[in-house]
Amino acid sequence: MDALDVGTFCTAPDGVDPAAVPKRTLYTGATIPAIGLGTFGSDRFTPQQIARAVVQAAGVGYRHFDCASVYANEKEIGFALHEVLKHVKREGLWVTSKLWNDKHAEADVIPQCRQSLADLGLDYLDAYLVHWPFPNYHPPGCDVHSRSPDARPYIHENFMKTWRQMEKLVDAGLVRHIGTSNMTVPKLRLVLRDARVRPALNEMELHPHFQQPELFRFVMDSGIVPIGFCPIGSPTRPDRDKTELDTVDIEDPAVLRIAGRLGVHPAVVCVKWAVQRGQVPIPFSVHRHEFLANLACTVSEPLSGKEMADLAAIDRNCRLIKGQVFLWKEGQSWEDLWDLGGVITPP
Repeated sequence: MDALDVGTFCTAPDGVDPAAVPKRTLYTGATIPAIGLGTFGSDRFTPQQIARAVVQAAGVGYRHFDCASVYANEKEIGFALHEVLKHVKREGLWVTSKLWNDKHAEADVIPQCRQSLADLGLDYLDAYLVHWPFPNYHPPGCDVHSRSPDARPYIHENFMKTWRQMEKLVDAGLVRHIGTSNMTVPKLRLVLRDARVRPALNEMELHPHFQQPELFRFVMDSGIVPIGFCPIGSPTRPDRDKTELDTVDIEDPAVLRIAGRLGVHPAVVCVKWAVQRGQVPIPFSVHRHEFLANLACTVSEPLSGKEMADLAAIDRNCRLIKGQVFLWKEGQSWEDLWDLGGVITPP
């Protein structure tokens, strides 16, 4: 792929000043932009489309990009970042990547991080997350009923072996911060108890119909910054992650009412709510008018206290990314992944 394929960076006159975008402060004192561009294109968009979106998004003011090796587009995003870094200092960007499930072995963690760095064309990552707390693998494109015979429940001793290697990445300067993703309160309690380098971020599903108040509060109280994926309800998520009982945030009357007042798309209300609540949403789009609107809402008039209360009241506990393909053979339901009873499912 030629670097020119990603387009040319230019500061857009209708963009947002990156300095005006709200920031969150991590326990290290570092700051992260309070909104980022997600790069999981599901099966709907090509790596080239996403790479072009990264360049365009940087042009309108984004400085935070959320990546992962499993998205199979980091090499293309690397070309995009190369173009952006001709005009933006490296310290002005925040780039996250994630360790995929089949690389949890102690011998695999550091080489996999180095591979992401090579693909992205970077000397260091601002954050590197353990994508899921299980080493459970599923083949690309599998359907919702796929199960690996090697899948296992969470085993804390094994997770900490992975985490020790994550800590070494910080020691080596390859990663500035490490974090978790798709975790639960019981699992995070154990990690916080045993970690030498504490998680600085936890990426979790967060949108008005799935607010996760207990986990959200635990993360905030623990000095961890919550990163929210699916902030508008992920309408382009893979088909295997859609069920008949799923609700649609952007069709909720409360969201529509606020969108009408502001004169914006309902998705923008979801993003605005997320930033104002205190999480860091990472909405995904390859369409300029959409990702610009998501960024612009972070510097416009805030939602009123009543509107925030109205949105707090529409939580339906509707998890969209259930993780069925990570279930082990003894597991009875996808709910076993999420410790709903407050206790980790035993191996």
